[in-house]
Amino acid sequence: MGDTDTLAALRALMASHSPPLDALIVPSEDYHQSEYVSGRDKRREFVSGFSGSAGLALVTINEARLWTDGRYFLQATQELSDQWTLMRMGEDPNVDIWMADNLPENAAIGIDPWCISIDTAQKWERAFVKKGQQLVQTSTNLVDEAWKDRPPVEINPVIVHPLEFAGRSVEEKLKDLRQKLIQEKARGIIFTALDEVAWLYNIRGSDVSYCPVVHAYAIVTSDSAFIYVDKRRVSSEVTRHLEENGIEVREYSAVGSDVSLLASDQLKPGEAKIVGNGSYEEEDNNYELVWADPGSCCYALYTKLNSEKVLLQQSPLALAKALKNPIELDGLKNAHIRDGAAVVQYLVWLDKQMQEIYGASGYFLEGERANKKKRFMTLTLTNSVTRYMMKYGRESTKLTEVTVSDKLESFRASKEHFRGLSFPTISSVGPNAAIIHYGPRAETCAELDPDSIYLFDSGAQYLDGTTDITRTVHFGKPSAHEKACYTAVLKGHIALGNARFPNGTNGHALDILARVPLWKNGLDYRHGTGHGIGSYLNVHEGPHLISFRPQARNVPLQATMTVTDEPGYYEDGKFGIRLENVLIVKEADTRFNFGDKGYLSFEHITWAPYQRKLIDLSLLSPEELDWLNSYHSKCKDILAPYLDESEKAWLKKATEPITA
Repeated sequence: MGDTDTLAALRALMASHSPPLDALIVPSEDYHQSEYVSGRDKRREFVSGFSGSAGLALVTINEARLWTDGRYFLQATQELSDQWTLMRMGEDPNVDIWMADNLPENAAIGIDPWCISIDTAQKWERAFVKKGQQLVQTSTNLVDEAWKDRPPVEINPVIVHPLEFAGRSVEEKLKDLRQKLIQEKARGIIFTALDEVAWLYNIRGSDVSYCPVVHAYAIVTSDSAFIYVDKRRVSSEVTRHLEENGIEVREYSAVGSDVSLLASDQLKPGEAKIVGNGSYEEEDNNYELVWADPGSCCYALYTKLNSEKVLLQQSPLALAKALKNPIELDGLKNAHIRDGAAVVQYLVWLDKQMQEIYGASGYFLEGERANKKKRFMTLTLTNSVTRYMMKYGRESTKLTEVTVSDKLESFRASKEHFRGLSFPTISSVGPNAAIIHYGPRAETCAELDPDSIYLFDSGAQYLDGTTDITRTVHFGKPSAHEKACYTAVLKGHIALGNARFPNGTNGHALDILARVPLWKNGLDYRHGTGHGIGSYLNVHEGPHLISFRPQARNVPLQATMTVTDEPGYYEDGKFGIRLENVLIVKEADTRFNFGDKGYLSFEHITWAPYQRKLIDLSLLSPEELDWLNSYHSKCKDILAPYLDESEKAWLKKATEPITA
């Protein structure tokens, strides 16, 4: 269905709705407020054509508008048709303000209440008051009605996440959770976030690409626990795992009626209570509150509760999940070592291909390429190029953003515990690297170019950890401006990674450290600087982050959290630069301890070299140079056992000490 046809179909459904709708909101999120969603839940992409992971579509009787953040401005301008108006978040009015100001008085604004959080719904309802506008909960999703070839439901199995990787038992997690319920005087709690359900019950799945989660809800009370999931996904082994931990399996569709029962204190387990699951049989919990996370719990479930007896507070699992246990920390470190080896193997391979196919000077040298004309030659091809030709066939000596990212995936896939990628690889050449979350497509992607910057941001899911790394390289002769920009990004990356700060410091306070070197030159970037990483879970994990956005003030950084360090710089139509490592927050050994607060610092767990020829050494301080040499020395030693002799030789050269 074309763009115009889709909008016409939606407007017809809006007109026939009771009451008729003046506008329809189509969020990116699914019923669990997920950042990444399954194919059948990509409603906003279906409606608008915009494929970025964040955004919101608004369809009115005669307009269609798309809101997205700074990561996607350039991509949205390329993907949206002329039927759509791009609204730039942070520059244009927020969607609630725009609707309140531009839609008529008493307008009916439709939303599927399963696809919107409590927080967002209440915020919009407050904005609508002044003109008597109304947020109307549709009984069905109108996009689904218009989406005739919507992908079918996939029946992917639930799997048990072994204790050797999880590090903590379900029993321990439930016991801690029930203590929290007592502290907050809550009778029960509803979990809708997919990673929280997976973490709490030590299960994983494949219902969402790149995220090892299961489409499921959970409810936990002082003496019972439930999971709501399509039972066709649940094997006898998984059922046994759940039941041994006192968790009753119920159908996915039963969550709405069970939340109503929870609200009236009538939700009871179907079988006798199982002892040893962390339940508090001996304590009568007579509390009336039901706990729901306003940022992740959908509005549809909230409306089934008594609003006067709801505890609207962040889920206790958000922080518990972010604070990694020792097993998870070891797993993450090991996963990042194997992942770093894959990245180095990729760079070795790519360096060789760029020289052999394009006559590039390569990773280490800065000369002009040997032959400006692309050499689709048949003579003196090496075995590696011949194998490449056999694999990719036509124009076999042509490297594209997609074919090289496939090769990177193959290096990762050879590593122990590999289970897939953690997000779609951002493999971007020249101007495409300026699109912050660029996603190459085989039919439209660019060919690699030795005269342009190449940025790749990628990661993997391993049973023992999730990874996310970005490196920016050049296989020809970078300009002085490109070097200056790369070095400013590197300086910010080093400054943040070397920070020491008192307990209680949040990511909003630290974000500036990564930007100051760019600000000195009047440069900046439109995205946050760091996000948490899951333990074989979502690649973007809260509740903490390092960002200029106000929500970065909400949660202080704490020891055993993970966070990325990823400043960047982007020139539209020219190039983009980003460098990213994963860090672990740890206690710092400081000489003093002012105020007895205790101090924190970071430990890098990502290992891959920074390209020497992109660095303007005159801009580095002696301390920065010392850090770079120290990091490179560790990188060489840590990765060597995973590399063959030629790869070791390449890495040794890439990590040689640099002198000013």
